[in-house]
Order: sequence, then structure tokens, then C-alpha cells
Amino acid sequence: MDLETFERLLSPEGAALLAEVHERAGVESDLALGTRLRRSHPVELVAAAVTQNHLRGLARAKLGDDAARLWFTHDALQQATRGSVARLRAERLAASGATAVVDLGCGIGSDLLALARAGLRVRGVELDPVRAAVARANLAALELPGEVLCADATTVIPLDDEVAFLDPARRDGRGRVFDPDLMSPSWDVVTEHLLRGAVVKTMPGLPHELVPDGVEAQWVSDGGDLVEACLWGIGLGSVARRATALPSGAELTGDGTRGVVGPVGPYLHEPDDAVIRSGLVGRLADEVGGWLIDPRIAYVSADHLVQHPMARSFRILEELPFREKQLKAALVGHDVGTLTVKKRGVDVVPEKLVSRLRLKGSRTATIVLTRVEDRATCFLVERA
Repeated sequence: MDLETFERLLSPEGAALLAEVHERAGVESDLALGTRLRRSHPVELVAAAVTQNHLRGLARAKLGDDAARLWFTHDALQQATRGSVARLRAERLAASGATAVVDLGCGIGSDLLALARAGLRVRGVELDPVRAAVARANLAALELPGEVLCADATTVIPLDDEVAFLDPARRDGRGRVFDPDLMSPSWDVVTEHLLRGAVVKTMPGLPHELVPDGVEAQWVSDGGDLVEACLWGIGLGSVARRATALPSGAELTGDGTRGVVGPVGPYLHEPDDAVIRSGLVGRLADEVGGWLIDPRIAYVSADHLVQHPMARSFRILEELPFREKQLKAALVGHDVGTLTVKKRGVDVVPEKLVSRLRLKGSRTATIVLTRVEDRATCFLVERA
């Protein structure tokens, strides 16, 4: 979609066309609807309206009810921050005492919207003219104040009262980028902003050693999915590492100290992915009165059940054979037909294992495949 087509989509003609597409989608076939609408509207405008209606449907899972009023492009929707995560960050920034934010590379404005809703004065900067126009339209659609500049974010200097927010691009012409030095802007530029007190959204797999001293690294999961890391620059963070789980908002903080290792007790805790990626498994073990079952495995064991909002807790029923033939015999003996397989530290594909076992019993069961003292081990467990 080019800028001229998008601006026409914002016009009364475009609004009426989009409303008709939304009303008739699913009633008429895509082919029949498109053919009929192209008789009275330009081909590119019909294509844009049909695409926009489709993207709004896809965006609902990420942005909720707002999606029905917002504007998108395919790539920008994929890169947009989930609404719940953007809201968490915006509210924390507002609570820190910040009053204004400049979003350096705002895309279509998903973070800009959350920041404005949190009461911050917002200014977005976006090099791509279509995305910049979409971001402006999204602010207007939700009746939020703010401005969006079409400019190179690397040339924009934050105002004295502005906190810079960056979401370095992690894609190039060939696909997703995992090397921080290949992001845009580069990690050196990102580090300079952090040392001046910026907030940076980045990939959850960011190596810990790339986090500058004095910067807080926060890993966020949403509905059990690890979605991002957020770095809080000098003056904005309060701890070395933080793990946050949405929608509950439960948190765990610490410095990444490794926990003690001990024998497997009667209970097993499976940490939230944000806890694992933040290196706070040892801290979780302390809070539940437990220990790690292996120095390289993110499972925590304990003698007593202490439930924690950042972990799933299981009661170990018995140890089963790890070898497949003997394991099947043991599960058949338990009349298991439906099996859930959890694994960590072993080379097993759960779905393939379940398929090969071909269990036909009447009971459901869960097994944990892992390593204890460098030995492959299987436990039959139940949720505690």
C-alpha cells in the first residue's frame, strides 16, 4: 500500500468502502466481493480495503477491541508490540515520573498509543512515510494527542524532558536478524541511548552480557509465551534483572545468582519462561524453599509445596524408566491413554514420542523428561 492509497482509504469514500467490505466479508466470497466493488472503485483502493479488514481481524488477538478502529500494514502488524505488554511498559514509565517520550522508530504506533494513554506527551519518529501516516491515523482513531514526524530517527535528538524509546528493527531483506550488531540502529547506538536513560524493547534472546552495567533487563511473558526483553536505562531501572508474567503481573527480581543443587524431592516447579531467560531460577528456588535438580536444568525441586505465581507446581508420583520400550510398558500398566510430555535438557520431540508410544488406556497423565546429575530421567507427575 502506497501513501496515496492509504490517504484515500482515510477519506469518506475509503471509509464507506471499508465499512461495506467489513459488512459483506463472509457473506459474499472474496472473489465476488472484490469483483463487484472494483466496478465502482479503483482496484488498488479495493485491495487496500480488503487487506485492511483482514488485518484488523488478525490484530484483535494482539491489540484487543482497539484493532477494529486501527490501521495496519502486514509487516508492521507482525512487529507491533502486544497491547498488554505496551501498556505494562507505558504505565511503569509514567509511574517513574517521566512526562514525555520520543519513540525513535515508532512504526505504526502500537507503543505510542499505550504511552499516550498512560498520560505521557508523545512524539513519534518514523522514516517510512506510509508507517508514519498510519501512526498518525492510529492516534487520531483513538482520539489521543501526539505528533509523528517522518524523519530518520538517528538524526533526532530527544528534548530535555523526553525519555527516548527505541525498538531496534530486527529484520532485513532476508528475514529476522538475531545478531544485535545487525539491528537498526546498531547495538552501539542503542547502548549510547541506554546510558543516557532510554527504554529499549528488544528480543527475548538477548545475551545477558550485552546489557550495560547499571541498566535493568526485564523479560516479559504473556499467557505463558516469552514475548520480549525490555531494557531500562540509567536512572530508570531499580534492579539488575526482572521477570514479569502477564496477565497476572507477577514479578521476580534478582541479580542472576545461581541456586544451590540438590537431590530430587517430592515436588517439582517449572519456572515461567521469563524467569528462565532472566536467569532468576535460583531466586525462584529461594522463594519456594527449594533447589535446582541439576546446575544446567531449569527445574526446581522442594520437600514442601509452596506455590508461586511464576511457576507451575507438580507432585512427583514416581520415577519411570527413560528408555522408550520400558516407559511404554510402565504407562500401559498405569492405563494411560492421553499423555502430556514435558521435557528439558534431553533430545526428545514430545509429539513424536507420544505418537510412537500409541497408548490406548483410559487415563490421562503427565511425564517430565529431564536430566538429573547428567542422567536422563523420567518422572510421572501431577499438578499440585
